Amino acid sequence: MKTKIFFAFLILPLLAGCGKTGETAESGGTVIKVAYAVAGRPITYTDDDGRATGYDVEVMRLVDEALPQYTFDFIPTSDDDLLIGVETGKYDVGLKNTFFTESRALKYIFPEEWLGASPGGLLVRAEDADVLKSLDDVARLGKKLIPLSPQAAQHQLILRYNEEHPGNPVILSAADSFVVQNASLLVAEGRYDADFNIKPSYTKNVVDADGAYHSLNDKLAFNTFIAHKTWPLFNKNFQELADAYDVEIKKLKADGKIHELLIEFTGEDFSDKLTTGSKY
Repeated sequence: MKTKIFFAFLILPLLAGCGKTGETAESGGTVIKVAYAVAGRPITYTDDDGRATGYDVEVMRLVDEALPQYTFDFIPTSDDDLLIGVETGKYDVGLKNTFFTESRALKYIFPEEWLGASPGGLLVRAEDADVLKSLDDVARLGKKLIPLSPQAAQHQLILRYNEEHPGNPVILSAADSFVVQNASLLVAEGRYDADFNIKPSYTKNVVDADGAYHSLNDKLAFNTFIAHKTWPLFNKNFQELADAYDVEIKKLKADGKIHELLIEFTGEDFSDKLTTGSKY
């Protein structure tokens, strides 16, 4: 049976609309509408001054600076609106710490060059840190994961894991939204055993002193066991822009800018753990 849980919805009044929600440079060129997930700190978010920032955003700002023929307008929105918007042409590019999946490749242009390296793993209770270190452990012990949206890349990764391990699958339930706002609390309280998520999210929400769930820091732990490439999503009509991105992102990797920004925003650089030649 499909598991449903209630979420604390983040009200985003007219995020993708008019007014001051977007940032438009004054350097000229074709305006490119770049949507970013507003709740994706530290990868994509809006700072206290109302400015778009985060790892993905700052990398794309450097790409923008190198392409005088374009002007990037950064527009905050929700994960779901971003995906639908880039697919339908409401936005030209989307930034949300996106993993590659075959189904997404049918809807968007994935450039040749990855944007970031995202460490993933399991958020667990501290007493389970030595026994829940991977999906193998979750499956073997029959542990209960926080439900995942079928649109989330983590959901797709578990489906692939289950296909490869038919005799020992992970029990997977579907959620109705990308973000379970109280996932840390649900794990700490014992309602679920683990959350399959990215480490930067855990760091910002639990470890950091101003994190929403910092009070649970001594009750929770995070085991990193995987690293994945992340990508900007381009609308199918923007192959030329995706090609230009590829040229500039190679330069940013070569001169160390990608490494610097990964350290600045996530505290770690997992790019050396990525699979060479793979989209994953």
